[in-house]
Amino acid sequence: MTDRHIVDVHILLVRGGDVLLSKRRSDDEFDGLWHLPAGKVELGESATAAAVREAGEEVGVVIDPADLRLVHTAHVVGSGREARLGLFFHASRWGGEPVNREPDKSYELQWFSLDGLPEDSLIRYSAAGIDAYSTGLTYSERGWAR
Repeated sequence: MTDRHIVDVHILLVRGGDVLLSKRRSDDEFDGLWHLPAGKVELGESATAAAVREAGEEVGVVIDPADLRLVHTAHVVGSGREARLGLFFHASRWGGEPVNREPDKSYELQWFSLDGLPEDSLIRYSAAGIDAYSTGLTYSERGWAR
């Protein structure tokens, strides 16, 4: 059993009914799959500060922490990765136009309709947060024995 949990943040940038996704570039089973801009909370950093930082690093937008609203928390184990607590934040406003600032980690960015997500190529962890944004579900667990 893992003796620690990673905390990661996911940022939902939504405009006109579309959400921004990034196509992951990696050397694992998630290569080529879509996900939200995201990253791990660093030592000494608050979750909202991490979300602001990751949004800037990954997609080049500027977010005021006051414009972030926690919409979902997911407690996840399995898939060969360390257990994690995922915090999904909706940014009600941001500055700048999203651009792929990490081409070594992402093939491309694309806006998808919330009603037309790439279900067969969307990382399920991200899908849980996007679904929660639409349905209002505030908490979920993935990978735990029932």
